[in-house]
Amino acid sequence: MGYKFDPKAMYRMPTHFGPRTGPRYGPDGRKFACKDNPKSTSITVSFLTNSEQLEAFLPPGFSLNGEPVVSVSGGYMKEIEWLAGRGYNTLGVSFPAVFNGEVDRATGSFLTVLWENLTDPILTGREELGFSKIYCELPEPLTFNGETHCTASWLGFKFMDMHVKATEQVSVQPPSAPQKQPNGEQRLTGTLHYKYMPRTGEWGVADVAYAVLTPASSPNRVVKEHWRGEGTVQFHKARWEDLPTQYNIVNAFHELEIKEWRGASIVKTVGGKDLSDQRILR
Repeated sequence: MGYKFDPKAMYRMPTHFGPRTGPRYGPDGRKFACKDNPKSTSITVSFLTNSEQLEAFLPPGFSLNGEPVVSVSGGYMKEIEWLAGRGYNTLGVSFPAVFNGEVDRATGSFLTVLWENLTDPILTGREELGFSKIYCELPEPLTFNGETHCTASWLGFKFMDMHVKATEQVSVQPPSAPQKQPNGEQRLTGTLHYKYMPRTGEWGVADVAYAVLTPASSPNRVVKEHWRGEGTVQFHKARWEDLPTQYNIVNAFHELEIKEWRGASIVKTVGGKDLSDQRILR
């Protein structure tokens, strides 16, 4: 007799060994409070680009919202409780968008891709949450003579360089309460994603395809330092031989027109959330 699934537990492949621990399901099913962890540094550069180029990235139901400003952000996290004190790094590319569905309307940053340098958060984020996560190498930033340098590579091929010079420290403000509509309902705002999984054996058919939202609210997240400055980012053109499974992603960013640099930031925070509030948009 084979095993049975516990409807109160969380599973990922391989399921044959029972429920799997992760960011939303710890030992014995406990949750992680995320109050004193992770300790994070976010380094971001933004630039104004071409609307038509960004519209080509948008899945069904999405449209641009405001100016076509792209933000490239590296995240460096430490002391993560669900990883027993370990950390990992991320690199995301996003721009403002709106989703108009049959039921929901949501606004926020559309996250086109999120590179990470560890398998575990990639799998849990793709399967459970619907983030467009893939792997790359993301070393710690190098800071020298007042400039911070971030890089990203895949098996030795460096495909991104980001330089930030912090020039002004920003006063840290206490978090504000979420805005509500006149009827008392909270607006749907946050980070927008498009979850897609192919159907096995029918490779052009989606097994899963829908928009999802990471709500903006994160009451445990405390900003410790915030610096503004100037920065640049460059994606290096890749051949198929350089990035066999990612070259079209990197080249799409390489081709984006840079009309104007829109500043940079370095933000240090403590705390967050386990993203259990992730929801499907309909």
